[in-house]
Parts: sequence; C-alpha cells; structure tokens
Amino acid sequence: MSGNVFGEREIISRISEILGGVENDDCAVIDTGEKYLVATTDMLHSKTDFPDIMNPWQMGWMTVAVNLSDIAAMGAQPAGVLIAAGLPPQSDLYFIDELFSGFRDCAAYYGTTIIGGDTDSHDELTITGTALGFVEKDLVLRRRGARPGDLLCTTGALGGAGGGLWAWQNSLESDLITKLLEPEPRLDQGRALARSRAVTAMMDNSDGLALSLSDLAQCSQVGFVVREEALPVAAGLVEMVGMEKAREMVMSAGGDFELVFTVRPGELDAARRACELTVIGEVVEEGIWLEQGGKRRRMVARGYEHWIGGTK
Repeated sequence: MSGNVFGEREIISRISEILGGVENDDCAVIDTGEKYLVATTDMLHSKTDFPDIMNPWQMGWMTVAVNLSDIAAMGAQPAGVLIAAGLPPQSDLYFIDELFSGFRDCAAYYGTTIIGGDTDSHDELTITGTALGFVEKDLVLRRRGARPGDLLCTTGALGGAGGGLWAWQNSLESDLITKLLEPEPRLDQGRALARSRAVTAMMDNSDGLALSLSDLAQCSQVGFVVREEALPVAAGLVEMVGMEKAREMVMSAGGDFELVFTVRPGELDAARRACELTVIGEVVEEGIWLEQGGKRRRMVARGYEHWIGGTK
C-alpha cells in the first residue's frame, strides 16, 4: 500500500491521539447521572455504501440500521435518531419521500423515532445518522473486558451480506440479497445479553469478523482462537459459492451486523437464555488464530474499510 494512502482505522487512531480521551467503542459514553447516554454516528455515501440495486427506501432503512447496530453493541435501548441528508440536486419528490420513509420505518420497527436533523444539497447523496440510547451503568458493554479463557460467541449466521453482494454482482437471484440491502441490528439480543451479566466484551461485526476480532483483541489486549468448523455460515451461501469462498466472506465481507462477544465460561447458560448464539472459539493470551483439524494458522485482519489519501 502506498505511503500516502490510509485505512479508516489508521485515521481513527490518529484522530484519537489528536483529540485525546476518545474511547474505541461502538458508541461514545456520556455520564448523565442515573444512566449512561450512548451516542454514535455513521456517514453513508451513494458511491461507496449503497449498491446500485438499492432503492431509496432501503437507503433510508440502512442508514438507521447501521447506527442502531452500534447502540445494540453497547447493550443500550435506543432513544432517538438524528438524520443529516445531503440530497443531489436532481432528487425528485418520490425519491425524498421513499428515503425518509425508510428512515422512519426502520426507527419505528426498533422502537424509536427520528427526532430531528438537517438537509441540504450535495453533489453525491450523503447521509449521516446519529443514534442515541440509554443503558444502565452496571450493564453497559464495551470492547474491552475480554479475558483469556472466555468463550467467543456470535449471534446469527455470518457471511449473508457478502453473499448477497456476490449474488447481485453475478446477476443471480438469492434471498441473501435482502441481507445486504435491509440489515437487521440485533437490539433485542444486545439488551438481553447485557441483562444476563455474562458478557465481558462486545461489538458488532459490520466490517467483517476478522476486523472485528482485531479491534476486540486490541481493546482487550488479548487474542482469539476461532474454530472454523464452528462458524455459523448463512443458509445457501456454501451452495452458491463453495465452502472456501463462504468462509472468506464470513471473515472479511462485512455487512452482517451481528454481535460478536465474549462470555465467562461459567456463565454460558445465562448467555444462552438471553438469546440464540454460537460459540465460535475462545479468548487466548495473544494473536488471532484460525483452527481447523487441530491445526492453527494466523488470521489476516481483512474486512470492509474506507481508504483515504489516494488510490488504494
């Protein structure tokens, strides 16, 4: 990679050093007295985040969903969403109506509302969502806290969004395309896991499992062993692309918006009572490893990431 091209995570690390006091969690955490207010923001662009197949309602849904996924990762209850939309000059009323209906419908589905925002004209459709939530101080979940011996778990199945993108790019029909276009943040699961008190660290895997584990490892100063045969692969993905590519999508494709978390080994039953989960590995002292047939190899931390500063 050229020296003048930087990945999103490198930029975030640099900005954190400049600003100081910025935690590397899915949300900022603000002490409001009785509870924590958690806040997150995500910016989406038509060229990099919205596939051509996506309709304006789905663009609105996705914008809210990706922000609510961060709220879920903190174990919080959503309190509202702000939207700032830079609309292309050629936008017609149908496009605007459908886009904002998507914002509204996703928020309502997950028990919250759009509470305000801003609009202006922009050459490229650019939308910034900001989600707010509340969580009890003793239940907040962060990316730090995992310890060697903890179990590594995930909600749901993995690789579905990557499979949906592959199907669309190859002109195939697949139910996985809906996984790509209409992501489902795991808010109920996040709240239930927080209340179980069994979880030691958590984040969403929106950028792919490999990058998510790299982030968790860095924040908790630990490592992970992932058992390949335990990975819950999205239904229909192996049949469509084969096992090798399916596992590659699970690790690095991004877009799944499941929760990846660690659980104290003695409290797995409590976590299972909270929600359906799959144990995919365990926390170790260092390194991120893939294990298959008793043999381990180091995992490459690849996934969905924006690049800044030139051509990657």
